Amino acid sequence: MLFYKTLCGFCRYCNIKREGTSIAKLLKPNDRSIQLTQVRLIGVDGAQLGVVSYDRAKELAAEAGEDLVLVSDRSVPPVVRIMNFGKLRYEQKKNLKQQRRSTAVQKVKEVKFRINIDQHDYETKLKHALDFLAKKFRVKVTLAMRGREMAHQDMGYEVIARVSADLAPYADADGKPKLLGRNISVNFAPKPETGRRSAAGDALTGSESKVPQTGKDENNAEA
Repeated sequence: MLFYKTLCGFCRYCNIKREGTSIAKLLKPNDRSIQLTQVRLIGVDGAQLGVVSYDRAKELAAEAGEDLVLVSDRSVPPVVRIMNFGKLRYEQKKNLKQQRRSTAVQKVKEVKFRINIDQHDYETKLKHALDFLAKKFRVKVTLAMRGREMAHQDMGYEVIARVSADLAPYADADGKPKLLGRNISVNFAPKPETGRRSAAGDALTGSESKVPQTGKDENNAEA
């Protein structure tokens, strides 16, 4: 990692993107398509060696036993650096993989439930939540209440408690469920072992309790 940090210390010349991709180009000694006469050279240790001929830059790279890499073709003259190009590409790919993994964990998927949800819909939504957790997404479980359902918040908390119990083997809740407006919500983060595709089936087979129901008239009422 020290090599990568040293490289990034010259970003105004190096122009290497932080997400792991780069316009850096390996300059092969025998590549006749390269039309360069003078270049601004950066040494293997990051020292500025000034403007030299392209042939001299190749000689210095060969003496150092390293590659010559074009890091900024828009500068006048173009900027090249003596470095290990293979090591650069390896570090970039490793950092990109780590950043993609971190980004996936940070994404949040929302799954919404209702107080009067039936067993089939409950199992479908629970499966969606488990699938998201298996893919390392965070999951926000929301119970939305309409009309007179606000008078039955205790039933809403029962549904959330049931979902929390079914997800407990595969995820950790960030805290207690919170009531915000007409919604009760709680966030879940996947546990390290969450990733087995059997998770959804195991949870659904163990989820057979009845869902709290409100009266028919109350369900159709508006606030």
